Amino acid sequence: MAPTLFDDEVKPGDLIEIFRNTYQHWAVYIGGNEVVHLIPPNADNYSSPLANLAVCLDSSIAEVRRQAIWEVVKSDRYEVHNLLDDEYEPRDRHTIVREACRLVGQHLPYNVVNHNCEHFVMELRYGKSESRQVKTAAAVAGVAAVGVGVAAFAMLGAALFSSLKDDEKKRRRHYYDDDD
Repeated sequence: MAPTLFDDEVKPGDLIEIFRNTYQHWAVYIGGNEVVHLIPPNADNYSSPLANLAVCLDSSIAEVRRQAIWEVVKSDRYEVHNLLDDEYEPRDRHTIVREACRLVGQHLPYNVVNHNCEHFVMELRYGKSESRQVKTAAAVAGVAAVGVGVAAFAMLGAALFSSLKDDEKKRRRHYYDDDD
């Protein structure tokens, strides 16, 4: 029997967050040291996290797989993370597992922003497709865009102020030159 990666706290229907170097991969635990997850073809064939991420970014379809948990986690850090339990009522564990197993082998549309592995498992557990990872990335990008906008506005303001100051100097010089 393959070694287990969990103590007794993991239950069928729990979500497993796997920390890759550049992103998190998600799976749903179905019992017997197995998970079901959504993964683009060949995404797990690369040893480099950046190559793996590039495949995910370039994919438009993914496969629902049932695998031993240790095959999916490999040497990465992981945790049981039912992160939306305080916000949404989880579906019945048997329903989650049955639905996950029913989808195994299917090819589904995949988009890193709109339908990724996190959306997939959240839909299974809560009946709602959501990705906190995408929301966080969007928020960071928004803050960065605002920061760039503020910096550009500040530079524009400084340029306008400098121009107005130069105009005021010229006006004063011209005023005093006319009095002579």
